[in-house]
Amino acid sequence: MSKEKTPRSLGDNEAKAVARMLRVSPQKLNLVAQLIRGKKVDKALADLEFSRKRIAYDVKKTLESAIANAENNHSLDVDDLIVAEAFVGKAMVMKRFSPRARGRSGRIEKPFAHLTIVVREVTAVAAGA
Repeated sequence: MSKEKTPRSLGDNEAKAVARMLRVSPQKLNLVAQLIRGKKVDKALADLEFSRKRIAYDVKKTLESAIANAENNHSLDVDDLIVAEAFVGKAMVMKRFSPRARGRSGRIEKPFAHLTIVVREVTAVAAGA
């Protein structure tokens, strides 16, 4: 007597990948996520390849994982995929202290972020309409 299986939160033409605890501030990560949002996956991969942001490497790995999930787990056509969603969430913040003048201390915050990328298969008819 177990609970019923939770229905799938994504559509049949979607796949996602999540990268958790990335050591970057959510604000900086969102700049890179905005870069790929709404683009075709091959164009998004090219943009990430030549981006000068440090975190672009991790975003590219997550996007490649979402593409692999779409192809292997959901049998979607890689050539018709677009980045439907790319959103960033806050994770924990490590607090550190740095010694300052006159016996005081300064607080240093080292934020972490989560990244979720959802890719969607768009047919040629839907793209043209």
